[in-house]
Amino acid sequence: MNDNGHFVRDDVRAFLDFVASLNRPELSEQPLEEARAGMLAMAPMIDLPPLDLPVIRDVTCPGPAGDIPLRFYDTRESRDAACPLMMFFHGGGFVVGNLDSHHALCTELAAGMDLPVLAVDYRLAPEHPFPAAPDDCEAAARWAAKSPHELGIKVSGLIPIGDSAGGNLAIVTTQSLAEKEAMVPVVLQVPLYPLADPVKPHRSYEEFGEGYFLSAAGIEFFDQAYRADPKDRRTYPILGRHEGTPPTVVMTAGLDPLRDSGRRYAAHLIEAGTDVAYLEMRGSVHGWVNMRKALPSTGKDLEDVIAAMKLMLRRHG
Repeated sequence: MNDNGHFVRDDVRAFLDFVASLNRPELSEQPLEEARAGMLAMAPMIDLPPLDLPVIRDVTCPGPAGDIPLRFYDTRESRDAACPLMMFFHGGGFVVGNLDSHHALCTELAAGMDLPVLAVDYRLAPEHPFPAAPDDCEAAARWAAKSPHELGIKVSGLIPIGDSAGGNLAIVTTQSLAEKEAMVPVVLQVPLYPLADPVKPHRSYEEFGEGYFLSAAGIEFFDQAYRADPKDRRTYPILGRHEGTPPTVVMTAGLDPLRDSGRRYAAHLIEAGTDVAYLEMRGSVHGWVNMRKALPSTGKDLEDVIAAMKLMLRRHG
C-alpha cells in the first residue's frame, strides 16, 4: 500500500487508521500520570505477551540519586562461563515508560539471543530532567560490569540496547564507557530507531510528523520535559567521538520522524570505520517493538534485529 508516495504495510495502515479513529489527545494535553498509565494499559492490547523465562527478578543498584530499579532476565538458571550482558534502556521520550512497558520485549531479546538482559528503570523527566537519565544508565552499566553477586553471572562484556530515547541512552552509555572504561568493554551496541541528532531539520520529521503514531507535537512535548543541553553529546550523541566505536546494529523505521536521525548516525559510524549492520524496517512506524500483536508483520523484523546482533557478535567474537 502506498501513502502519499510512501510504502505502508497493510497491518500498519490498519493500525494507524484505528489510532486515528480514537481521537486521542496529545501527550501534552493529558495529565502526566494518565499518559504513563495509558502506555501500560495499552500494552496487552497491542503487544504480544511476555515469554516465561527461568529467571526474571527485580534487583537494584546504587545510583547518583539513590537506588536504581532494575529487572534481570535470563534463559538459564545458572551459567558457568562468562557471557555478554544486554543492558536494556526503554523508550518513551525520557518521560514515559518503565520496566513493565518493555517487559515483553526484554523476554524476547533474552530468549532470542540466549543471553541475560538487565533492564534499567532510569529517572524520568520532567521530575528528573537531563542529565538524570544518562547518569542513571551509566551508573547501572558500570555496576553490572563488575559482575555483582546480585546477578549471579560473570559478565564478559556489555551490549547497550534500547529503543527511541533508550536508543539514545544506549549510544550515550557506550560513549561514556569509552571515555572512562568500565570493568569490561562494550562489545556491541544496538540503538533501535534512536534519537541521535536534532530531528527538526530532517526530511523524515517533516514527512512523518503527523499521522504516523509518533507526532512532531509529541516530540516537542518530550523535548520540553527533558530540558537537555543541545550542545552536550549526551543529548545528541552525533556530537560525540565516533572513532573506536564498537560494532553496532542500527535499526530505523521507514515511516518514523526519527528515521533520518538513525540513518545519519549510522553513516557517521561507517565513515569513522565502525562495523555497522543497518536495518530499516520499510513501511513500519516508530514504536513497533512494542506493537507486535497489532502489527504481525513486525515479528520478522525483530527476528532480523536479533539475527544481526548474532552476526556482529560472531564477526567480532
